[in-house]
Amino acid sequence: QVQLQESGGGSVQSGGSLRLDCSVSGYTYSSYSVAWFRQAPGKEREGVASMRMDSLLSPTYADSVKDRFTISLDKTNNILYLEMHSLKSEDTAMYYCAAGWKWLVAGRPLDREKYNYWGQGTQVTVSS
Repeated sequence: QVQLQESGGGSVQSGGSLRLDCSVSGYTYSSYSVAWFRQAPGKEREGVASMRMDSLLSPTYADSVKDRFTISLDKTNNILYLEMHSLKSEDTAMYYCAAGWKWLVAGRPLDREKYNYWGQGTQVTVSS
């Protein structure tokens, strides 16, 4: 059973930076992909960034965050990161980390239906 727990959210002004952490446990590296999703009030949960835990493929990013966000994995400490820069008010949302079997995720890495393990979420608020 994969377990995930996010931390690092908070409030920041437009143009600022934040880093989100997700502690990951109960997994096998070779079997999973991990991702960050976000959900703003009144909107559907959308994929932000995804990567395979074996790092054999390049990460995938939503167009809205390319060149601003970076997903990475610390395999020693089992922590998934999302570094966010040049934050905008439209980045305000609850952010979730997720894990899914890589064979299920393949081809649609930002599709929330492909992920079966989720964290509780951490709030990010960007003020203009």
